[in-house]
Amino acid sequence: MSEENTVTSQRKIGSGFGRDSTAAEVIAGIDLTGKTAIVTGGYSGLGLETVRALASAGAAVVVPARRPEHARDVLADSGLTPATEGGDVSVAELDLADQGSVKEFAAAFLAGAAPGAGRSLDILINNAAIMASPERKVGPGWESQFATNHLGHFALTNLLWPALAAARGARVVSLSSTGHKLSGIRFDDINFDAGYDKWRAYGQAKTANALFAVQLDALGREFGVRAFAVHPGGIMTELQRHLPREEMIAAGWMDEHGKLDPRFKTPAQGAATSVWAATAPALEGMGGVYCEDCDIAEPTVPGSPEARIRGVDAHAVDREAAARLWQMSADMTGINAFR
Repeated sequence: MSEENTVTSQRKIGSGFGRDSTAAEVIAGIDLTGKTAIVTGGYSGLGLETVRALASAGAAVVVPARRPEHARDVLADSGLTPATEGGDVSVAELDLADQGSVKEFAAAFLAGAAPGAGRSLDILINNAAIMASPERKVGPGWESQFATNHLGHFALTNLLWPALAAARGARVVSLSSTGHKLSGIRFDDINFDAGYDKWRAYGQAKTANALFAVQLDALGREFGVRAFAVHPGGIMTELQRHLPREEMIAAGWMDEHGKLDPRFKTPAQGAATSVWAATAPALEGMGGVYCEDCDIAEPTVPGSPEARIRGVDAHAVDREAAARLWQMSADMTGINAFR
């Protein structure tokens, strides 16, 4: 089969779900008993609802967290018991902005996934993110949004590759957003050394998340690993912690009384597309596409009234840019499972 024949079309498939579907609805009837999932950022907002849905279907879910004790408290308060005898949710330490921490987490996980231990990785949902944060450099001078949202997950996924390949049918879900429409990849100034703009930096990171899924799918599909990028929709969560209330009012996200724009989803609705991409039987044999509202998204129609809030821009699914970003990311981190 030619490569072209294995590329999934960036077109809706008529999933039967939609904007208002919840994570519980899209996973109903799916049995994940015996499956293992990792959900970064799985202790707040839509990440928490993603964990809830996967665990409800029988998956053993690992939640990496920069503050493990806080994560355990949140999960316990949400009725998600940390894994003990017969449990289904566990927490491990991970700081995505720290490549050393990523390596330590992956090494510990793989130690449990060694031959004979019976632990592969069936679902990896790269959900954690920061948004429109003040300028900050991490590691060897990397812009923090790109480093956390993209490079941290790039390294994590590549380091976990043996466990993903061992699953013989794993799916990787990369959380992007309509933020990708704010910027393509600035290959000539990836770290904003020439001047920082918090929204363009966020946009670059979200484009990177989408392109990551494109290239991972191209590299991984012969091993049975498929990848998807997901726009969860607008959801009011801790992701907005760096935004002043006045800025959110000016953007039309809420009125002066704090009432949210009706276009915003609940966390359970926001988690639905991630859960759908990770588990839907309808996506068997597909991958490398950007999804929204529990379906594959249509390409953006430039100049249309909904161009800013719907569809995927061409630069976020460009295969040449995806391959170039992958190589740049591998050079920056020194990590590449496919070299």
